[in-house]
Amino acid sequence: MNSRKWVRLFFTTLAIGGITTAIIGVILNWGEYVKLFARLDVLEIAAVLMWHIGVGFIFSVISQMGFFAYLTVHRFGLGMFRSASLWNSVQMVLILFVLFDLVYFRYQVFAVKGESIIGYILVALFILVVGLAVAYVKSVQTNKGTFIPALFFMVVVTVIEWFPALRINDKDWLYLMLFPLLVCNAYQLLILHKLTGVAKS
Repeated sequence: MNSRKWVRLFFTTLAIGGITTAIIGVILNWGEYVKLFARLDVLEIAAVLMWHIGVGFIFSVISQMGFFAYLTVHRFGLGMFRSASLWNSVQMVLILFVLFDLVYFRYQVFAVKGESIIGYILVALFILVVGLAVAYVKSVQTNKGTFIPALFFMVVVTVIEWFPALRINDKDWLYLMLFPLLVCNAYQLLILHKLTGVAKS
């Protein structure tokens, strides 16, 4: 991995974050933005898109910080536990712990009286399913040993990165941040071995 490849990874992830956030932002607020499109208010449409792209750049940077932090933590974990299988077991426990907390504590803190816990469970399940899908693709493209680390990154690190939106618990911001984080994280995870030239084994 050289500096040119790091720069390429940074800017492609930045672009993906901006574009994804713009798309999700328009979808989430289509009821408001459809009026702009109906009037063909080009300047207002451009301003809205640029704002979302700018926010997406921020989400992308958060995603990249989380990715490089996890690469460091992963190496540290392998060194500390001196066994990939033991480190994978620890990561599985942390995955389950984070998913449980994502459901239980969000429900305890934010649920209104009479609100069902199902919605909170579905969000956690969605993140898990996306994580499983990305981890499976990663393991197919590289080797089976990458499945647990990839799943850990997609679930645990994504939830940690998502924490600012989780704190305010605004529905629009929750989804506006979650989808770009998942897309950026998946992209970085699946492109890394291609940039480093690690072959499938």
